[in-house]
Amino acid sequence: MLKTYLRYSIVIGFILMLAAHTWADFQSGEDAYVHGDYETALEEWGPLAAQGDASAQNMLGYMYRYGQGTLQDYAEARQWYRRAADQGNPTAQNNLGMMHRLGLGGAQNYQEAMRWFRRAAEQGNGAGQNHLGLMYYKGEGVPQDLIQAFMWATLATEQGLDQAIQALAILRKEMTPAQIEEAQQLAARWKPKGEEVIL
Repeated sequence: MLKTYLRYSIVIGFILMLAAHTWADFQSGEDAYVHGDYETALEEWGPLAAQGDASAQNMLGYMYRYGQGTLQDYAEARQWYRRAADQGNPTAQNNLGMMHRLGLGGAQNYQEAMRWFRRAAEQGNGAGQNHLGLMYYKGEGVPQDLIQAFMWATLATEQGLDQAIQALAILRKEMTPAQIEEAQQLAARWKPKGEEVIL
C-alpha cells in the first residue's frame, strides 16, 4: 500500500513539474511575442507545439498566417490551427474557420468554416459566435437566417466584440420587431456547452 502511494506521489509530482515547466516555456514565448521578438517566441513555442500543446499550436498557426518570425505560409498555419482545434481549443477552431472561409492554405469551404465556427461558438468563444452570425447573415454554408445571425451576434456583443455590435445595428434595419424578439429570446435561453471533452 505504501509502495503504491509513493509511486502515485512520484507520478503526480512529475506531472506537476512538467506542467510548470511547460507553462514557463509558453510564458517565455508569450513575453517574447508581446515585445515583438517573434523569432524567440517561435523558438519557445515550436517544441511545445510539437509535443501537443494546443495553445502553442494555435500561436504557431497565427505566426505562420501573418508571417511573424517566419515566412508567411497559409498551408502551415492551417495545419497548426487544425492540430489545436482537434484538441478542442476554441480560439484555434475560430481561426481554422477563418482559413476555410477565406480559402487560405487550401480550398475555400463554407461548410467546414461553419463547422469550426460552431464548435468555437458553442464553447462560448465570442469571435466564433460573431463569425457564425456572419455566416448566417450572408448565407454562407447555410441558408440565410437573420434570426440566427442576430442571436449569435447578440451573444458576441455580451463579450464586447465591436464587430458584433455593428452587425446588430445592420440587422435591426433588416428585421421585423417579431424576428428581433425571437432572436433575443433564443440568445437569452442559450447556454454554452463548455469545454470540449477530447478523448
